[in-house]
Amino acid sequence: MIDAADNVTPVIGLEIHVELATATKMFCRCRNHFGDPPNTNVCPVCIGMPGVLPVMNAKAVELALKVGTALNCTVAEFTKWDRKGYYYPDLPKNYQISQYDLPLSLNGWLEAPLAEGAVKKIRIRRAHLEEDAGKNVHDHPAHTGVDLNRAGVPLLEIVTEPDMNAVEEVMSLARAMHRLVRWLGASEANMQMGQMRFEPNINLHIAHGGAIHKTPIVEVKNLNSFRALERTVEYEIHRQYEAWQADPDGFRLEKMGKQNRGYDDAREQTVFQREKEEAHDYRYFPDPDLVGVVVDRPWRERIRAGIGELPLARRGRYMDGYKLTFKEADALTQDAATGDLLDSAVAAGADAKRCVNLLLGRGAAIANERGCSIAQIGITPAALAELAGMLSGGTINATAAAKVFDTVVLESGSPMVIAREQGLLAVRDGGAIEAWVDTAIAANPQAVADVQAGGKQQKKAFGFLMGQVMQLSRGTAEPGEVQRLLRSKLGIPVTD
Repeated sequence: MIDAADNVTPVIGLEIHVELATATKMFCRCRNHFGDPPNTNVCPVCIGMPGVLPVMNAKAVELALKVGTALNCTVAEFTKWDRKGYYYPDLPKNYQISQYDLPLSLNGWLEAPLAEGAVKKIRIRRAHLEEDAGKNVHDHPAHTGVDLNRAGVPLLEIVTEPDMNAVEEVMSLARAMHRLVRWLGASEANMQMGQMRFEPNINLHIAHGGAIHKTPIVEVKNLNSFRALERTVEYEIHRQYEAWQADPDGFRLEKMGKQNRGYDDAREQTVFQREKEEAHDYRYFPDPDLVGVVVDRPWRERIRAGIGELPLARRGRYMDGYKLTFKEADALTQDAATGDLLDSAVAAGADAKRCVNLLLGRGAAIANERGCSIAQIGITPAALAELAGMLSGGTINATAAAKVFDTVVLESGSPMVIAREQGLLAVRDGGAIEAWVDTAIAANPQAVADVQAGGKQQKKAFGFLMGQVMQLSRGTAEPGEVQRLLRSKLGIPVTD
């Protein structure tokens, strides 16, 4: 618990590692693919054999430029490759090809949405391109395995300024960055596959006794879930404050410097790893085997032209133009393709709200079952527009529309044809609807009595009878007519 007498300000920056969605690795032609058997996507280049030469992957540079531009960065006209030297078992060359003093992108910003429509602009210090390391595998009790399939995969490291002062701000920035790189097609950003990893840098500025006390800066390494990031930052804020309380004079940045820690998910706490390295510890020097990269004006302009509308702008447009709620607009801007599906259906003449209800109803449920985005479930803009139009015109009701939606996703085809074949078109024949209403009333005397008695059970009983009629009609009866007939026959107006 933080003492009310102390004014404690967390100061937090993020390093975000994003594996880029290229077909091959950064400096060789090995496949960039998760889940293959260990050490099958390797070659002499990415396992560091003597005498081999790296060749740059232009697609990786293109994707990195796209992210840097979307982050409002200044894109370098010239950048080079550097060797970052350190020994680790999953780094077979004993150095990593990276960018040190001339990164690809510098000095940008990204807005982090906060509560009640507020935003905070978080500055981006740099976004540089490098190659990923391999992976140590600790599945064997007697030894550690090393899988080099990931070694050499193109990795974009995005470094923010320490502009975040609360857990909420960190999580908002992390989610906004995750959405952005997926939106741009730069990365799948699947954190379970290690395609996006967070490393928060955290310390506290504590105003106490007329002075500002700064706790040591802690960098927590390789967090691969939003949950781990959130709990790490929360834990470190409380741990550092308690450590400072126990030793205000000793637990200070100027005395202890910086350190790396890891997150123990089982114990939900961070653990010390080592003192943090500084730039001179890595012995950076230009890679003699790679030429520099010249990013000319036509290239920069082509990148900028290809970015298009970004998530926050589209979310605002949906709220203003389509009159969606924040929650609806936010859900439909998780990835560009889902928003494109909505826009294309509306452009074809469909009502936006009808489309949104279909996409966030059955569409979201199917996507959740399959573990994919709504755009990937298999409905086309034309089919979505047709089904939404049928709803708007009363040709089909919502219950039947959900069934048609499922069939369209599974088998494709025209919603109108499917509805007709399955007998799901709305029935407006008053005689048929009245017969269903009479059957439901006769079969459910207790519900009829509850409606006629009034009181707390009236609304629930009336809804039950409505459901019985819709079940008898296989969802084809027009709900408004069912409700009118039930009210008329029962002689009791139903309150809201």
